[in-house]
Amino acid sequence: MSQDTNLLATDIEAYLKVHENKDMLRILTCGSVDDGKSTLIGRLLYDSKMIFEDQMAAIEKDSKRFNTTDNDFDLALLVDGLQSEREQGITIDVAYRYFATDQRKFIIADTPGHEQYTRNMATGASTCDLAIILIDARHGVQVQTRRHSYICSLLGIKNVVIAINKMDAVDYEQSVYQNIKKDYREFAEKLSFDDIRFVPISALRGDNVVNESEAMSWYPGSTLMKLLNTVSVTHAKNDEFRLQVQYVNRPNLDFRGFSGTIAAGDIRVGDTVASLPSGKESKVKSIVTFDGNLEKASAGMAITLTLEDEIDVSRGDMLVRPHQKPHSSANLEADVVWMTEEALQVDREYEIKVGSKSVFGHVEAVNYKVDVNTLEQKEASQLNLNEIGNCQFALTAPVQFDAYDLNKHTGAFIVIDRLTNVTVGAGMIRKPLDAKTNKSQSQHSVFEVEFNALVRKHFPHWDAKVIR
Repeated sequence: MSQDTNLLATDIEAYLKVHENKDMLRILTCGSVDDGKSTLIGRLLYDSKMIFEDQMAAIEKDSKRFNTTDNDFDLALLVDGLQSEREQGITIDVAYRYFATDQRKFIIADTPGHEQYTRNMATGASTCDLAIILIDARHGVQVQTRRHSYICSLLGIKNVVIAINKMDAVDYEQSVYQNIKKDYREFAEKLSFDDIRFVPISALRGDNVVNESEAMSWYPGSTLMKLLNTVSVTHAKNDEFRLQVQYVNRPNLDFRGFSGTIAAGDIRVGDTVASLPSGKESKVKSIVTFDGNLEKASAGMAITLTLEDEIDVSRGDMLVRPHQKPHSSANLEADVVWMTEEALQVDREYEIKVGSKSVFGHVEAVNYKVDVNTLEQKEASQLNLNEIGNCQFALTAPVQFDAYDLNKHTGAFIVIDRLTNVTVGAGMIRKPLDAKTNKSQSQHSVFEVEFNALVRKHFPHWDAKVIR
């Protein structure tokens, strides 16, 4: 941090320029209850000297008040900000912390370990590039360790660091570290991780977090901070242009633009684009941003496109290159993480939101649910809170999407309860399905189908099944 500090003192503009161009790494911390996730983040910030004096004073005061550790201050309180978190000494909600080193900028999501809050953990994991999975050296691989690892794999995280914490509680025994490492590798063989690193640490005492541990001279690898600074993160490669229209910008009669964040690929002025689902084509007239017009824009940039022709484009449509169209289907297969007490019901109608497009739909079948301990696929007719399964969806209108493995932004969706407007599930689309004709449903008359649609629209709390 010394180089950044010198620049900050002598040339603020140069400091901001260097900081702006640093690589960004989004990190998730997860694991079982009381594995030390919040303490680890506090240790990273403390040993990297990224805590202000007034923050330190507040933490020392709260540490005495809540008495959660025997130390002068509890580093976990830097992250656990809710009153109930501090009283119970647990993490409930996802907390985000931002910091930077000379090499990188970081956003760390501290997620809860309790099974009750698995949905919060899945929410934090959905935007991260790398996961730090903590394991208590005293207890080894636990159920939540397996559940969180599986969710990380399901959500497309390819790089993980297994931090075996509380090594001080097992007298820094190398054999404990090696046994846990062996157990986790056996479990992770069935997961889709590309790179797994292991590091023995003590977040409470600071061993191998930022500074090397004298008590674990048998460990030849890097400290956790060095790993975070140097690890090369792999992403699914998708150069096909995708812009999900979030807003039609019409400030006056002379301007009509289509705003959104580029989900993949790049676009230039003069390129031909197609609007889906209509398929109408036009050329890009201008690329407008907050900082002015651009000749080219790429993935991750928030832009407004204006087109040379007045074609119909609305919120929820997708702009793509004509020769790089995504899947378009009203029937799809997806993995689902269920997030509410009321179980997912087959044939109950939900609101499905894919990107900025909302449609209605229902689950035609639950293909299987996953046992997180063994990763075994089991038969199921519904999904309960925090369960993960593979389902077949039938929607009222086609949606445009890529497989989640290729593009997280265009391959994900949320499930919303129509009555309460609460998000009840998160889905990752695997592939489109062929529309199926159900012989038993084909016997319904036109009146019955229309009456069924009327009841479902005005009386959603009746949970009427869909007939077609």
